[in-house]
Amino acid sequence: MVQFTPREWQIAGAAAGVALAAGAAWWLFRNKRPTADEIERERRLILFSYGRIVDGTLLDSFQITSDDGDSRQMLLYQYEISGVVYECSQDVTALASILDPATVKLGFPCSVRYQPGSPENSMLIAERWSGIREVYASPRIPHI
Repeated sequence: MVQFTPREWQIAGAAAGVALAAGAAWWLFRNKRPTADEIERERRLILFSYGRIVDGTLLDSFQITSDDGDSRQMLLYQYEISGVVYECSQDVTALASILDPATVKLGFPCSVRYQPGSPENSMLIAERWSGIREVYASPRIPHI
């Protein structure tokens, strides 16, 4: 049986620690962080799957231009849950193939999907669902 000295155990422990730190650094470097658009798409998918629907009103359609020249198309809407009025906006730039914001009639009713435990988390339109009523606009939702 081979006996190890305390110094050899210290060297082995330090080597294991360095290997563990290198492995963690490699994993963090290789692990791709989701982009803001991917996070927003995942949020819409969760609301599509588990959200409740309530009536709302379309208030405004506007564009936001960032400092780097990136332009975002937004829809502003409001809805009421348990006597509390929520006013939210949704970035519909990524959904331009589904809905042209210029065709949306402001001031008309719509349907809003919201998260039951957190009603301020809501959406007006997603890839496979639209709260914009077809009478007031013509969203191009693919039928599945």
